[in-house]
Amino acid sequence: MVSMRIAIPIIGAGVIVFAFGVLFFLQGNSVVGPTSSFMYSNTKWITYGEAIAAVGMGVIVLGIVTSLRRPRS
Repeated sequence: MVSMRIAIPIIGAGVIVFAFGVLFFLQGNSVVGPTSSFMYSNTKWITYGEAIAAVGMGVIVLGIVTSLRRPRS
């Protein structure tokens, strides 16, 4: 039961990081955001967004693995 209490916040943090990565990726590709933003149509932010989204996905997987782990008796 302890692993589930730890896993939920980890998964939540991963979802937030993943969402920001997708947002940064889309801004770098000129899909969303104000045109006055330094991130808008900037190829560096396409790469940064991909990396941030990948880290977020890794945190989500870590949370899921933590939730599925059985406590030792």
